[in-house]
Amino acid sequence: MSAFARQAWAVADAEMHKLARDPTELLTRSVQPVLWLLVFGQVFGRIHAIPTGTASYLDFLAPGILAQSVLFTGIFFGIAVIWERDLGVLATMLVSPAYRSALVLGKALSAGVRGLAQAVVVGLVAIAMGVDLTFLPLHLAGIALAVLLGSGIFATFSLVVACIVKTRERFMGIGQVLTMPLFFASNAIYPMEIMPGWLRVAARANPLSYLVDALRALMIRGGHSAFGVGLDLAVLALVLAALVALAARLYPTVVT
Repeated sequence: MSAFARQAWAVADAEMHKLARDPTELLTRSVQPVLWLLVFGQVFGRIHAIPTGTASYLDFLAPGILAQSVLFTGIFFGIAVIWERDLGVLATMLVSPAYRSALVLGKALSAGVRGLAQAVVVGLVAIAMGVDLTFLPLHLAGIALAVLLGSGIFATFSLVVACIVKTRERFMGIGQVLTMPLFFASNAIYPMEIMPGWLRVAARANPLSYLVDALRALMIRGGHSAFGVGLDLAVLALVLAALVALAARLYPTVVT
């Protein structure tokens, strides 16, 4: 294993140990997606207000809610960096010879583990509600990859924001402002075909739309991708690579 990979894994492993010591974080973060499926999904499924083709609205919604869970989990990940700075942990990491990009990628990997845990919770709730999921091994592997990439994107974007604002109060405010526009300017709860033109443009520029599109094709039996799963994963990988490079450049500035 290369030095870069070892450094990234060491950061991810430390973050996963934190999660293992406090698993209640996953439970509390699971409440919101469960409520969206139980309440929003069933209500809008009954009134048939949103056209979803041959799929039920609940089948259409489940991948969007998983993507929402990935977004909400990742977007507040950067606050941990501010805590680490205040505790002096970050300064210790930054004076080490580790690659800055490896530190950032390690954070993204740990966010991916959280995202996979959320995927299990959402999947179990979806099964209980009768969502027509598929369990083909290749599809499950694709779902895991999409969740890892999506979690990494939003966690790394969160790190970039944390490096810029540098205070917990400002970060929380900006995080709240960013989550809803990213969620509603996507295809998570309604198809792009019914969006006004300006919102459709925003949705196509939104990485969450590509995550939802990939999950919708991979999770649901007979599901299809509007963009193509290969393109979805390629876009997610490119966005993640760009954000890792940007975050690595900004990471040392968070302590100044």
